[in-house]
Amino acid sequence: MTNTSAQLQIASLQRAARTSLSVKLLFCTPILILASLWLACSSTDAKPADARKRGGQAIPVTVATATVEDMPVYLNGLGSVTAFNTVSIKSRIDGQLTEVAFKEGQHVNKGDLLAIIDPRPYEVAVSQAQAALFRDQAQLKDAKLNYERFKDLLQNSGAVSQQQVDTQQATVHQFEGTIRTDQAAIDNAKLQLSYCHITAPESGRIGLRLVDAGNMVHANDTQPLLVITKLQPIAVLFTLPEDSLPSVAQHMRKGTLKVDAYSRDDQTKVASGTLLTIDNQIDQTTGTGKLKAVFPNHDNSLWPNQFVNIHLLLEVRKNTLVVPAAAVQRGQQGTYVFTVKPDKKVEVRQVTVALTQNNQAVIASGLQPNEIVVTDGQDKLDAQSLVEPHSSGPTGSHSQSSAGVAGQ
Repeated sequence: MTNTSAQLQIASLQRAARTSLSVKLLFCTPILILASLWLACSSTDAKPADARKRGGQAIPVTVATATVEDMPVYLNGLGSVTAFNTVSIKSRIDGQLTEVAFKEGQHVNKGDLLAIIDPRPYEVAVSQAQAALFRDQAQLKDAKLNYERFKDLLQNSGAVSQQQVDTQQATVHQFEGTIRTDQAAIDNAKLQLSYCHITAPESGRIGLRLVDAGNMVHANDTQPLLVITKLQPIAVLFTLPEDSLPSVAQHMRKGTLKVDAYSRDDQTKVASGTLLTIDNQIDQTTGTGKLKAVFPNHDNSLWPNQFVNIHLLLEVRKNTLVVPAAAVQRGQQGTYVFTVKPDKKVEVRQVTVALTQNNQAVIASGLQPNEIVVTDGQDKLDAQSLVEPHSSGPTGSHSQSSAGVAGQ
């Protein structure tokens, strides 16, 4: 009986152990399966990253070729168009405006008739002055005859005194002075008469008529009859930073500088002209200097008080090495570019930028002509990265819409 009980107890313990093991396997199996799947996924994701790190997969980038070109250097400023001459035409006499001989907006030349003021009162004044002259000339003639008689009497018979002769001579001189006064009055009357015909003192374009025919005008009127503005040629006043003025003055001594005027949005070229002069002082409040350019304006594309963007051509740098400005990167060591080698691996190249303008960069050192540089996608690259280059086309023409000078 004792052995049988022991055997039963042992069998019971074995069954309990097998049940416990089955339960543990039941819970552990899903965990093991999930762990195996996670390791497999991790291994799969790591392979491409490792491959990219080893340069096994090419990175797509946009590239361009460094070219040798002539680079124009522009200075940009904001300007306002101003007329060379603006003349407010007023009457110099009082009278009724009888005729208006111009049309609004008409171009007139110097000396053209503009308006007529009633000349009749001034014609009468001329006639009166001429009549006074005629009268005084007759009196002068009589005084001279008497003077000659008195001199003869004094010399031949002594019938008159020396005092009478001298008095008659003074009378002659008085009438001679009167004749001169009369002549001056005639000249003045004729001058006033000439003011009845108002002519253009300067060539230009007439604005709106401000006084109509039939109205009385006066020499002291504040409102003019019309305004003439000279549009050909026309000037533009613009400003540049004071640091640019010495360079502009230096290039002016070498020759005439070309100036282009662009529209308000700086996209459309309006007119071309030349730089005339630099002002003699700098505005301390803005740190800028004022310059004046002249434009022929044959097509009347510029109007007084028009706002324009000015591009001053300072010089043209010959045979410069040019790359797109997007290729130039900046880091702790300075400016650099990514160059693409024949094996399609990139190299970090330190460069010196002499000028940036029109989305183009002039490279002074660190790069050779026809080398390929990366213009887009640099954020994915490091030294020796394998790339798949795609051309961005030519470096582009020298559009002046966004010109900006640096590193002159």
